[in-house]
Amino acid sequence: MITDSQINELLEAVSKRNCEKSYKELFMQMHEKLFGFAFAILKSTEDSEEVVSDFFINIWMKRATLKLPEKPKLYLFVGVKNYSLNKLKANKRYQLPELEQWTANLNSVFFNPEELAISAELSAKILFAVNQLPPKCKVIFKLIKEDGLKYAEVSQLLDVSIKTVESQMAIALRRIRQCLEFKNEFPEIHSILTRKK
Repeated sequence: MITDSQINELLEAVSKRNCEKSYKELFMQMHEKLFGFAFAILKSTEDSEEVVSDFFINIWMKRATLKLPEKPKLYLFVGVKNYSLNKLKANKRYQLPELEQWTANLNSVFFNPEELAISAELSAKILFAVNQLPPKCKVIFKLIKEDGLKYAEVSQLLDVSIKTVESQMAIALRRIRQCLEFKNEFPEIHSILTRKK
């Protein structure tokens, strides 16, 4: 998972040295996550692809005046959210859908393959449990556990309170535990899933 400091290093190379290689690296590292986020809002593959591409084209076009953000990952997600809202307006759907209407699918419950080696069967069970979460829980869980955002960043991005993020994560973890009693059987998995950011 790419870190905020790595994102800023790439943005700095793009901004100060016009480095196409860094620009492509940033695009490759963040495309899937940003596309998934745009798709959660737009529910259209074509529109989501266009939004992410347009956002990255804008970064390249404005590279000379690009300021390094304090929270780079959040900056990218907020940018894609804003482009998605603009796309909704262009498509005559003037407002952001309620968070309960967003869609999200997790690709992996484990975000760093080196963190834990588990059986494919257990991984599939956990992923199934996560993908059965209500939409709001799933979006928040994905942004925190798969995309690596912090609770405060998710709160800012989705324009909800920190308490809402915390309660949705609690609901998500409780529902996952109901599907899988792994706290005692798999304490290492439990600690990864319940680690607060």
